[in-house]
Amino acid sequence: MAEPSAGRRSPVHVQVRVELKPEVEDAEAENVERALALLGVGSLRKVRIARVYDLEFEAVSAEEADRRAHEAVDRLLANPVIHRVTVGPGPG
Repeated sequence: MAEPSAGRRSPVHVQVRVELKPEVEDAEAENVERALALLGVGSLRKVRIARVYDLEFEAVSAEEADRRAHEAVDRLLANPVIHRVTVGPGPG
């Protein structure tokens, strides 16, 4: 007798990292830098802030999951004028 999960695909995890491009002012990161300096955190050169989206797709191939992740980036998650985006395998 076949297992109930036989023939099913495992979920595919894709991680999307969205951060401001280096030439775009990052006020939030600058505030964190100042606060850390006030707290005595030394030798801190720079703070960059990024959002990480862990997307989990089911019943699709890795290639299809990657395509859908890029679609999510294009339609909602990032603005290509100000954001730098990295898409790759996610945790899982």
